Amino acid sequence: MQLTQYTDFSLRTLVYLAIQPERETLCRIAEITEVFGLSSNHVSKFIHHLGKLGYLQTVRGKNGGFKLAVKPVDINIGKVVRQLENTLQPIDCGLGPCVFLPACKLKGALGEAVNAYLAVLDKYSLDDIITNKSDLRACIATIPTVVELL
Repeated sequence: MQLTQYTDFSLRTLVYLAIQPERETLCRIAEITEVFGLSSNHVSKFIHHLGKLGYLQTVRGKNGGFKLAVKPVDINIGKVVRQLENTLQPIDCGLGPCVFLPACKLKGALGEAVNAYLAVLDKYSLDDIITNKSDLRACIATIPTVVELL
């Protein structure tokens, strides 16, 4: 199963924020666009969504930005994926006429695979994903915007 870019970069942003717990300034959309090479329009959408879901605290205005609203240990990766992905159905049997539809077992097998995939993700919190915090920080240490913050 492949995650959408929306979910992928939402998770990366949560990781980015989680590896900087001592940070005193709010993160800004421009910073995320620079770090991950995304458009500000794309970033704005998933930041807003993460805020609505309660993962981020967002502040509007001139000195606005965002930060984690929840401790990394309390952010379950499987739950985040379920909340961000539009559909987790691996196959759409309604697309085009399928001659096998009346007897096919593929959809059930693929559904079982998705459930297993999500069960594995359910075992991890954001805190589990950032246990190598210093290595992750080193990966972003050469980005000019980030260098000023580290």
